[in-house]
Amino acid sequence: MGKEIEHKYLVVGDGYKTLAKSVHHIRQGYLSTEKERTVRVRIYDDKGFITVKGANHGDTRLEFEYEIPVADAENILDELCLPGSIDKNRYIVDFEGNTWEVDEFLGALAGLVLAEIELECSEQSYSKPDFIGKNVTGDSRYYNSNLMNHRCNDL
Repeated sequence: MGKEIEHKYLVVGDGYKTLAKSVHHIRQGYLSTEKERTVRVRIYDDKGFITVKGANHGDTRLEFEYEIPVADAENILDELCLPGSIDKNRYIVDFEGNTWEVDEFLGALAGLVLAEIELECSEQSYSKPDFIGKNVTGDSRYYNSNLMNHRCNDL
């Protein structure tokens, strides 16, 4: 059984760009955005993935992710996903023994930048880089499944 423990933050400034060890492009859409379960299809650079996530319980939820052919992911995104999609660049930042994923949203969400850190347990302590702002872990407005039909100004 897969479990995801994740903390999410708003980003202030662009210091993450100089710290990033790599940058990736992501396009994603959703087959289901129900609170109890989301089903996401994503193209991460040149690979396709399908991900099933359960309901959030604090900072924890079930997560199952599988690689699929990129052509299948493109077809699902274009033909089967719910209206709206997310387009973003992901910066990978290593900081004091932890990896931060910083998502810089494009299109209608341009201007929104979120950072996530995945943890081994909810109580795990970690240092925050200078670009980390307000903790929005429990704020459903910042769930990707809820962002796909919004504009940055809506938040």
